[in-house]
Amino acid sequence: MILREMSAEECRDLLARVEYGRLATVHQNQPYIVPIYFAYDREYLYGFTTLGRKVEWMRANPLVCVEVDDIVSHFHWSSVVVLGHYEELPDTPMYRDVRLQAQVLLERRVLWWQTAYAAGQLRGGSHPTDALFYRIHIDKITGRRATPDSIESAVGLSSAARPAREK
Repeated sequence: MILREMSAEECRDLLARVEYGRLATVHQNQPYIVPIYFAYDREYLYGFTTLGRKVEWMRANPLVCVEVDDIVSHFHWSSVVVLGHYEELPDTPMYRDVRLQAQVLLERRVLWWQTAYAAGQLRGGSHPTDALFYRIHIDKITGRRATPDSIESAVGLSSAARPAREK
């Protein structure tokens, strides 16, 4: 397998293609990571969520990390890490335009609201006022890409599915 650093543009292209990643936060030296859906717009990742540990921790410490990957096979994958900071987008006149921008971008994604809003509604655990828009300011972005080497390609390992686990 050949590993190489991705350019900033390649990293941004992956963020534009992928809509799912993992958000890491830290509170009182305890890390916490959760899956998120997001929309990308050059300087920001936009999200929609309900109140909970993730929001509480980001309010306490806005420094966050988002990891996104695109895995074709064991020998062919890309992974991008975004270091950034959280900004809540409250439902106020000052944030009206940026909230609209977030919603427009998120609506391009299938079921963008489902995990945060509808799931809570179906379970009776959330109220509409619990939902909020946020964005992650992208402070730094890095990525790595793996491609098959000549031997892996020659023996057909480059497109091989993950091996089944032994019983």
